[in-house]
Amino acid sequence: MGTGDIMRDKVTKNTILDMRQRGEKIVALTSYDYLCTRIVDESGVDMILVGDSLGMVVLGFENTLPVTMEEIIHHCKAVARARPRSLLAADLPFMSYQASVEDAVRNAGRLVKEGGAECVKLEGGQRYVPVVEAIVHASIPVVGHLGLTPQSVHQLGGYRVQGKDNESAEGLMSDAKALERAGCFAIVLEGIPWQLARRITEAVAIPTIGIGAGPHCSGQILVIHDMLGIHERPLPRFVKKYDELGLRMKQAISNYVQEVKEGRFPGMEHSYDAGGEKKDRTAGK
Repeated sequence: MGTGDIMRDKVTKNTILDMRQRGEKIVALTSYDYLCTRIVDESGVDMILVGDSLGMVVLGFENTLPVTMEEIIHHCKAVARARPRSLLAADLPFMSYQASVEDAVRNAGRLVKEGGAECVKLEGGQRYVPVVEAIVHASIPVVGHLGLTPQSVHQLGGYRVQGKDNESAEGLMSDAKALERAGCFAIVLEGIPWQLARRITEAVAIPTIGIGAGPHCSGQILVIHDMLGIHERPLPRFVKKYDELGLRMKQAISNYVQEVKEGRFPGMEHSYDAGGEKKDRTAGK
């Protein structure tokens, strides 16, 4: 029996917190549509993130900055329709929470009310403590995100590892503790040295979810297109490709093209007969 065959209770914020207390690793993965979510959820993932990474891997943008609330909500609705047992998180996209606390609460509420999200994620440290507190006060669970924060790519000067010097490392440590005090129930740590990720994980009681932060975090997250090998961009060092699905898709489609060109598809076994055969229930749908 595989992991996906085991019936699981619905994963909630409290489930994730309990996993941290038990020392059980948390597995998170992005998903952006109904069918993919069914597969991800049945595979035993604990948390599904409708990330603003959809801008790059689904919508074709160069970075996450152009992604809108409407786009996140659209994809979150599709994921929610799969009724995943995994905890469903959604990103607050760029400029949906930076301008004011009121914007942040309103948009977080939209992700829950319209999109079906069960918690929201936002980037940034101590400066966003009032935002986190207000969203939590509105009864919406919040996941923080520190380190390499893609929405700050221009300020960071590119996609660079963060926290490599003592000053920035201590700043991230303070940010993590501040987010915990503000009410975050988990923190994503992206693109930081493993030593710092371990220190932060040991310093806070809430789970840390690593992506490019080494093996000592409470759990891990990857972008599904990256780990399956469906991508058009150079992948960062921290990505492990578990398949080359892009190459296998290309080969399958090439085979289809060739068979149609050569008249080998469709065959008679793919065709309908006018003479009284039992009707195929899928015909005409």
